[in-house]
Amino acid sequence: MAFSYRETQIVKGMLERGDRQHDIASYFGVNGGRVGEVSSGNCDYPQAVPLLEDKLPPPGPYVGAKTVFEVKEILQDGIELIEGAGSSSDEAAEAVDALNSAISKL
Repeated sequence: MAFSYRETQIVKGMLERGDRQHDIASYFGVNGGRVGEVSSGNCDYPQAVPLLEDKLPPPGPYVGAKTVFEVKEILQDGIELIEGAGSSSDEAAEAVDALNSAISKL
């Protein structure tokens, strides 16, 4: 899938900043070839102006999908431990809610 105009601006800005193509691809969840296309100008928006550094995401490396999956599993294990402890306290309920909220954001 090709980058949108805005994504192309971000990619160009990240390349200008010196980010590695592999890290940029990881950030967008795409194959590195897509970043290479932007780098070479062989993309849908070759004239897109790079975003300024203060508008870019922080430099990589970025967390991969495998790590996100593993973190979700760890958080779910924490929920099961709290619920398995048999505590019906407000603090336990708040902790479970916080962990569920974290899982939903991943």
